[in-house]
Amino acid sequence: MRHRVLATLSLCLLAAAHTGCVTAIVATFQPEDLGGQTIVITTTDADGESHERVVSPIDDDGRLFVAANHWPRAWYHRALENPEVRVTRDGETTDYTAVPVSEAERERLLDESEFPAVLYLFTGFAPRQFLRLDPR
Repeated sequence: MRHRVLATLSLCLLAAAHTGCVTAIVATFQPEDLGGQTIVITTTDADGESHERVVSPIDDDGRLFVAANHWPRAWYHRALENPEVRVTRDGETTDYTAVPVSEAERERLLDESEFPAVLYLFTGFAPRQFLRLDPR
């Protein structure tokens, strides 16, 4: 019995340490810190308060997509609840409607977009979810 309790506590401690490391990495290393192009997406919560998040754009055949790549994805849920978002790119701000992609489109984007396997480890193996941003 004592060994089972110690094993359970050890697993809980290991899970907490992993979660803490992943959260620290995600909070510290945003896309602008990793090089490459970034955009700022502004979402609005139920109280009308605006929130900004830096994300990497995915340009695909003249369309703009963004992906929720890790567990802290409040911006993604706000965009689903209130799809009227604003994107700032290269100093220019444009209004968009955030549209969840179909499962087929998600699979295609997963296949075509670059997301190194090691990042899945650092993001806690979060499933990638995509939004298409249609200009308003």
